[in-house]
Formats: sequence, C-alpha cells, structure tokens
Amino acid sequence: MKIDSIEATAIEIPLPRQFSGSVYAMTTRCAIVTRLRTTDGLEALVYNGDNREHGPELVRLIVEELAPLVLGMDAGAYEAVWDRAFATTMPNRDRKLVMEAIACLDTAVWDALGRRAGLSVRQMLGGYRSELPIISIGGYYAEGKTLLDLAKEMEQLRAWGMGGCKVKVGGLSPEQDAERVKAAVDGAGSGFMIAVDANRGWSIPDAIRFARAIEHLPIAWFEEPVRWDDEARGMAEVRRACRIPINAGQSEYSARGVRRLLDAGAVDIVNFDASEAGGITEWRRAAAACALVDVRMAHHEEPQIAAHMLAAIPHGICVECFADPARDPLWPHLLPEAPRPKDGMLAVPDRPGFGIVLDEDAVRRFTIATATARR
Repeated sequence: MKIDSIEATAIEIPLPRQFSGSVYAMTTRCAIVTRLRTTDGLEALVYNGDNREHGPELVRLIVEELAPLVLGMDAGAYEAVWDRAFATTMPNRDRKLVMEAIACLDTAVWDALGRRAGLSVRQMLGGYRSELPIISIGGYYAEGKTLLDLAKEMEQLRAWGMGGCKVKVGGLSPEQDAERVKAAVDGAGSGFMIAVDANRGWSIPDAIRFARAIEHLPIAWFEEPVRWDDEARGMAEVRRACRIPINAGQSEYSARGVRRLLDAGAVDIVNFDASEAGGITEWRRAAAACALVDVRMAHHEEPQIAAHMLAAIPHGICVECFADPARDPLWPHLLPEAPRPKDGMLAVPDRPGFGIVLDEDAVRRFTIATATARR
C-alpha cells in the first residue's frame, strides 16, 4: 500500500453573520480536503481544520514539501511517514502551520489504514465505546443579544439533539460574563452540560474572579482562562483558586506542549486538536500522556475526526461541534451522510476509516486552492 499521490484542496465558505469570542471574530468556515491514493487503488478522503486565511499555504506545504518526502512510502508505516514529514519543522519557520499540514497528511494516512483493514478509526484506536456525548460551541457575543436570547439559544441546542454547550466568555467583565453563564444554565435546564471558554481572554485575577462567581453552578469546565504569555503558570493558579475543572491544549501544537501543561499542574482536561497539531499519530501521544496522570481528554472542534478518537479511549469526555448550521455549514454541504446527534449523544459511524462522504459539487463550489503531487 504505497503512497502514489496526494491531493490537497482548500475550501472557504462565507458565513451569514459574524461569530465573536473574547479575542476573535469569525466570518468564514474553512477546511483542507486531503485525498491520498495508493498504488493498489485505495483512496483515502478526509477534511481537517478551520484555518482561515492559511488554506492556500497549507495546500502548498502538503503538495510541495511533504508529498515529495513520503510518496512511495508504505502508508501502513504511519510512524515512519510521520517522522519523515516532521523533519520539515526543524528549520526556523512557522512550525504551527507545518504541523497543521502534517495533520492533514497523517489523518489521510489513518483513513487509508482503516479503509484497508475494513475498520473504522475508532475501532483501530481502541474501540472503547460506540457513542459519546456531544455538545455545541455557542453562546457567542453579538450586538443586541440579551440574557433571554442566550437562554433561548440553549433551548434550541437541546432541540437540535445537543447534550450541552460551551459558552463563550472572556470578552466582558467577570461579573457581566457570570450573568451570561447563569442565564445559559437557567435556559439549559437539568441534564444539559454547560462549559465556559475564555479563549485566553482574561488576566489571572479576572479569571479567578469569574471562576469564583460561577463555581456554585454546575459548570463542566473552564477553558483557556488566561492570556497566552504565561498560560501554564496562570492556569495552574486559577486551578488552585477554584473548584471548576480547567481545560486547555487546543493552542498547543505538539504532544510535548501538552506535557508542559501536565507538568505545570495546569489542567484537569486536555482538548488537544489533532487537526492543528500533527494528526492522529501525535494526538495518540498526548492522549497516552494524559492517561498516565488521570487527565481527561476532550477535543477542539472537528467532530468528523474527534468522535473516532475520543470514543476509542476510556478517558474521552465528549465531542464538540457547531450545531448552528450558520456557524458550520460544512456538515450540511460536505457531509450528506454525517451522523446526527440524538438526545445528547452521537453514534460514531463504523464505516471504514473515518467514513467521510463528501458533497463533491459543494467542494468544487467553495474551492480556493488545489494541487496534486504524484510519484
């Protein structure tokens, strides 16, 4: 099963409105579609990431830098393929972007392995369970959005089959955001998970003020509470000051970065993103490190990939998605056969590999860059 060709396609879908967190605003949904073909006729097909303006550069990296190193290699030797690709991170450059490109390649390799074996990636990684809870990212800031609007949003998410919501915080004062979280909890009702995500928006004192204001509520976790520049120490300080579990890891782009958080005593949950940080092969290393110190695993976005990984291991919590089709039009446009949540749970498909089937007309319509490398 030698790698014969690799095709990378960047897509970009305009969103109907802006979605804002504490330190960012989204107006497009982006991804990289990767096709890997082998000499025996097998085709792997995956999509990864939400890479904004970097799509064309990722296509270039995959096709011009990674592909020449791995074409002709046995796709079954995934560690060797990954190691060959990882060598491109050694020169002084934007290494996070290279790790995103490696993630696209590596995810396609794992899809090929599953397709060859006739097994889902979930089964190959451990097959611990066949379904898991699913929550939506939501609670975005919007002009004119009221506390009542936020409560009604939770009701809508429950109606869409969600089991919870990760509410955006960090963009207002701790007291104002505490009011927003209380409204979300009230609107959600019992049995609906509420987590909060500051996206590195607060100072350490403000994060602690917020945590103490909401820790009497049933909050599943407090994600990325403090600013990036001293994050590990800051999160450890917030963790010691409150009872709410601390979640981080999506901003790390290697498993060793996750180890840094573990060594600092900064996290109870790690949401390392395989689509931004080296793919399934690197994610497995981070997950193993977390298992050894009883830290649970979540994942940043990408349910089409994350559901397989998190359902495969005993310390996976839940998968997250964008339930609102206005925020993530990829599922309805690109995944006509995607599994649909029901009663807060997502059944992980056991089609070979990741089981992704794309709407090819939609891929063509939203393509902004594409290229292919062949032996």
